[in-house]
Amino acid sequence: MIFKKTLPLIAALMLAGVAQADINVGVTVSATGPAASLGIPEKNTIALMPTSIAGQKINYIVLDDASDTTAAVTNARKLINEHKVDVLLGSTTTPNSLAMIDVAAEAKTPMISMAASARIVEPQDAKKRWIFKTPQNDIMMSLAIAAHMADSGVKSVGFIGFSDAYGEGWYQEFTKIAALKNIQIVANERYNRTDTSVTGQVLKIMAAKPDAVLIAGSGTPAVLPQRALKERGYSGKFYQTHGVANNDFLRVGGKDVEGTFLPSGPVLVAAQLPANHPLKKSSQEYVTKYEKAYGVGSVSTFGGHAWDAGKLMEAAVGPALKKAKPGTAEFRSALRDALEAAKEVAGAHGVFNMSATDHLGLDQRARVMVKIEGGAWKFQP
Repeated sequence: MIFKKTLPLIAALMLAGVAQADINVGVTVSATGPAASLGIPEKNTIALMPTSIAGQKINYIVLDDASDTTAAVTNARKLINEHKVDVLLGSTTTPNSLAMIDVAAEAKTPMISMAASARIVEPQDAKKRWIFKTPQNDIMMSLAIAAHMADSGVKSVGFIGFSDAYGEGWYQEFTKIAALKNIQIVANERYNRTDTSVTGQVLKIMAAKPDAVLIAGSGTPAVLPQRALKERGYSGKFYQTHGVANNDFLRVGGKDVEGTFLPSGPVLVAAQLPANHPLKKSSQEYVTKYEKAYGVGSVSTFGGHAWDAGKLMEAAVGPALKKAKPGTAEFRSALRDALEAAKEVAGAHGVFNMSATDHLGLDQRARVMVKIEGGAWKFQP
């Protein structure tokens, strides 16, 4: 009799367990390799994300793709096929994220990239409807740079960027904006992330005698062209992209990057923002949590991109749970729909308002101009 009475109870408990299945979040970041200075703060940030959302336990499975596109694809497949994740976060770089799109789309698993290029989410199509991203688009940051150049009297620019999707994407976007601001691009050079010399490229830029140089790189490899130009005696203005907004760039660049201008998400200078800035509160929330865990001055914009991915995921989980159970194709589809419908989600970098045609959802509130002074970031009003 006891056995017979126990069976319904066990069945009920089993059903309850199914109804409360964990949500599995797959993460691949570039914690080693050339993009490590970007990927490490992202990995650190994952540890700060909630372990429970809307009453559901959240499991994070974090893998390192070593800044390699093949490894990023392998990780994405492993997370989907072996760990049965409901959503993918990553990767750190544009080439890695672009390489992961087919995997995510094939498995109909939503993916939130932490890389910058607009090509990750544009143009929207059957594959990219599953893809979202948190970093500001190159065009938004290009506009900030070109406007600053024009206001500073810059008429000509030498361009040098990575010889991959990041560098090419920046060149294409900056070319459009430069033309509108009557700024002439007099040199266009490329280099690899792993190069140790850019002498040939620098000599061509020097020969063109530009008023300013824009370096479209990310992480510590972006120091190389600037240092080489300084050593050759170049005395014009230097601009970098938001791909260098971390303390490792300051440490490696040292005196060679003093006076550099760059656009950034507000989180980089959260404490310096005016009290009425729309991102002051949400940026400082992230800074406070990160620095409590990893030390004062340790925060970077790249960790902020991971934080914002988590904020979007958090906003989408509740609505998705009303439609389906975690671990199912229906839940992944509902999560995708909820991400696309996310409105007024305040993060470290901006306020996200997604739509069917905009899987970034940021506006001009998501960027500020910054100058490197005294080895530190200085907000430019």
